[in-house]
Amino acid sequence: MSDSPLRPSSLINTVYGAFLRRLGGWVSIADLITLMSELDVDGPAVRSAISRLKKRGVLEPERRGASGYRLSPAVLPVFDEGDRRIFASLEPADLADGWAMAVFSVPESERSHRYQLRTRLTWLGFGNIAPGVWLAPGRLLEDARSMLVRLGLSDYVHLFHAEYAAFSDLPGTVSSWWDFPAIQKQYAEFTDTYAPVAARLAATETEPEPAAAFRHYVPLLTQWRRLPYLDPGLPTELLPADWNAVAARQVFQQLHGILLDPSLRHVGEVTGLRGFGEVTGLGG
Repeated sequence: MSDSPLRPSSLINTVYGAFLRRLGGWVSIADLITLMSELDVDGPAVRSAISRLKKRGVLEPERRGASGYRLSPAVLPVFDEGDRRIFASLEPADLADGWAMAVFSVPESERSHRYQLRTRLTWLGFGNIAPGVWLAPGRLLEDARSMLVRLGLSDYVHLFHAEYAAFSDLPGTVSSWWDFPAIQKQYAEFTDTYAPVAARLAATETEPEPAAAFRHYVPLLTQWRRLPYLDPGLPTELLPADWNAVAARQVFQQLHGILLDPSLRHVGEVTGLRGFGEVTGLGG
């Protein structure tokens, strides 16, 4: 993927979302620093990242015999939504299922909300088809509704379930609503980085050692989890013939299957938190 290192706050988000959420949502700061040191993140960087996550309302301090942090209840629906998006097979949408359309108008005096709407709709996979008009496959309608309500933006938006009737070459038109080359570049970089890892691990008959699995899995998931948001999952009929999402998704799912269980065991062993043996998947 990118040559730039993954941000400590992104890695911590992954550790909480993939593991600690299923172990009660809390971890001591000492155990978190131990886990993050295995990802080459030092203690001061962990503390700085936690401070930022606390300011954003993601983490809340809580003492359970030792100082630690738990996930804020407010972000649990966000993680649940992420599970559906990240770990679902994400087969292409069916053209017959129609579209989710968001139309908004924000007063100039509240233009920060306009920026937030654009950013959040883009993150959900919506494409901008005209000023204030955004489109996505119909199956994203409920995710959009939940997001708008959660962020207090619903007063600015009209949501529609729409059908395309006429008058253009739709495959050619949608390529101007989404940046296909940029999406494919991200998928190609992911595949180039992780296909050799998947091939190497698949050729090994034994399960990866838990600590090694953890060191592989957290960066893998951190890099992967943004891709299903960039890709709206458009119907096959509207995609370029060389669309490379399928190959990247297969690599991710293969590594997810190999690395998840030993990674969970490792987190449980380091933290002493119970419940990790009961987890068999992450939402899909």
